Amino acid sequence: MILREFALPLMATAFLIVATLPGSEQGPHEKRLLNNLLGPYNVLERPVANESEPLEVKFGLTLQQIIDVDEKNQLLITNIWLSLEWNDYNLRWNESDYGGVKDLRITPNKLWKPDVLMYNSADEGFDGTFQTNVVVKHNGSCLYVPPGIFKSTCKIDITWFPFDDQHCDMKFGSWTYDGNQLDLILNSEDGGDLSDFITNGEWYLLGMPGKKNTIVYQCCPEPYVDVTFTIQIRRRTLYYFFNLIVPCVLISSMALLGFTLPPDSGEKLTLGVTILLSLTVFLNLVAETLPQVSDAIPLLGTKRSLSDLPVLAISSVLPDEFCVSLCICDCCVRARDCINI
Repeated sequence: MILREFALPLMATAFLIVATLPGSEQGPHEKRLLNNLLGPYNVLERPVANESEPLEVKFGLTLQQIIDVDEKNQLLITNIWLSLEWNDYNLRWNESDYGGVKDLRITPNKLWKPDVLMYNSADEGFDGTFQTNVVVKHNGSCLYVPPGIFKSTCKIDITWFPFDDQHCDMKFGSWTYDGNQLDLILNSEDGGDLSDFITNGEWYLLGMPGKKNTIVYQCCPEPYVDVTFTIQIRRRTLYYFFNLIVPCVLISSMALLGFTLPPDSGEKLTLGVTILLSLTVFLNLVAETLPQVSDAIPLLGTKRSLSDLPVLAISSVLPDEFCVSLCICDCCVRARDCINI
């Protein structure tokens, strides 16, 4: 009975304490603030106090992961978080007038935001970012951090495959605002943020420097500003070393071993046939491993590497006189001087 008598007063007291807490009026203040800010707001208006001055936008990115490097289609697929920060002149308020509200989260379709896109995008939708809320502070500062899966074009050079380095550019800039209206500023002189990068099993990440460029295009007389990040990567060679380089050296050694055997020895013929069979399997493996690109021929697949192995293997089982003639003809073909012989 005593507990029941005191239960109701205690609950009433607790309700009054909670109701008088400083944060209890946050909801009504935010609602009033949003109505006052977004009521007269125009999303098409460039938010500057002086329309003759450009709006400065700090731009940066965080590289999360290299998903794929497609040598055949010349594509780079990455997981990246963009970072855009600017000051909106029309989104300022005195926090003391709104119960201490310091910041808001607003959907990007209700605000003006810079139309920054990746120029060398190969995505079907062109813009691969996820539209997140914009964090707006009481001084007008706006922070927009959209994550996305970016598919960009990249010129792949496989001449030194599998010991090759690749440099892939990611060029970002405003699509409609020229440099007199919007000025992109590199967020960090060190380039992209690599603190959260997830290592890739096939590529080392060497760095990601950034550079600001001002270019005048043929279509328009005004200068356009862009920020270009260069992803510098190096191929990991452990897999290719044991599956390509080591077999190549072993087969070459076996072919050279055939020259040490007597010409009338049956083991010489057996060794040569074994080398040819091994070479057939190995060349099929190499054809599947090499990038399917015709812009450049890897040094691993040129005349003086893999294609010399069949000649070497056949020569090891042929008579010595024929081997000498074969070597002379091979030298003539390479020198393009066969007509003079």
